[in-house]
Amino acid sequence: MSDRPAGGRTIDVEVPRRRLGHTPLEISRIGFGAWAIGGGEWQGGWGPQDDAESVAAIHRAVELGVNWIDTAPAYGLGRAEEVVGRAVRELPEADRPYVFTKCGLVWEPGARTVSNVLSPDSIRAECEDSLRRLGVERIDLLQIHWPSQDGTPLEESWATMAELVDEGKVGWIGVSNFEVDLLERCQAVRQVDTDQPELNLVNRQPAAEIIPWCEAQGTGVLVYSPMRSGLLTGRFSAERVLSLPDDDWRRTHDDFQEPHLSRNLGLVERLGQVADRLECSLPELAVAWTLAWPGVTAAIVGARAAAQVDGWIGAAGVTLADKDLDDIAAAIADTGAGNGPTRPNRDAAA
Repeated sequence: MSDRPAGGRTIDVEVPRRRLGHTPLEISRIGFGAWAIGGGEWQGGWGPQDDAESVAAIHRAVELGVNWIDTAPAYGLGRAEEVVGRAVRELPEADRPYVFTKCGLVWEPGARTVSNVLSPDSIRAECEDSLRRLGVERIDLLQIHWPSQDGTPLEESWATMAELVDEGKVGWIGVSNFEVDLLERCQAVRQVDTDQPELNLVNRQPAAEIIPWCEAQGTGVLVYSPMRSGLLTGRFSAERVLSLPDDDWRRTHDDFQEPHLSRNLGLVERLGQVADRLECSLPELAVAWTLAWPGVTAAIVGARAAAQVDGWIGAAGVTLADKDLDDIAAAIADTGAGNGPTRPNRDAAA
């Protein structure tokens, strides 16, 4: 439970937990995302980052009830995994969170870009490297980061992931950024324990088919970028986009460029009215909206400093009534922001 100031108020937040698919893991409905703490100087970078602040952010999240971290080798080309490993080691053993990581994106020494490789040998080598960087004996959840582009049959890649579970190097296995046809191919070989799609008020497409498929199969769903990489926090503007560091990937992404940027910022302005009514922050509202979808187990939320964690941890205590969901759907329709379904179907969860 946390007792913290947010928006000038002090509130208590108990972060609820939910079982992750078929696994026995009971995870907090909000997890810490480590993408941004990989810093800059690589193709998916977020600009300069202080590792000490990253560690403090992780510790703050754990203090407030978060019990899992999602990272990947590609984030900072190994840097994020090393920082996560350091942060976890500094915690008392009883307080250490689950660590989820990924495989499938590799790089050459000295390179700034990654390539997609999912051959069995490469997956095994990545697993060993992640175990070393994280400083753990077993990875709690290993996920395929993106579908293969190297010609390796998916069935071979997925079978290798299953072997790592059998060997005790990995607890559970999942995928990320997979469409339904690929999920079904994996499922034919071995249960897909988890899926990690992007879901937010701008990119809503996974709510149409991917998340319902996972719910039907008992696959846990960990959605990422619920705040659309900061776009939905209320702190973005056209001027801020122009001021982003050159090695921040958002400078050139369509959602941060016209005509999409104006639509997205218009949506944020409308969301502010709902947030004010609920007495929550915009980040809390954005995260709570993703958690309202049937089939979503938990949301991955990033932070580059401890204070940012304070800004979104309250999402766990935000309940969206039908009127709130209706008003949000109307704001999406009126502004034309993003794509995909606009409102969670509460009847589907009954």
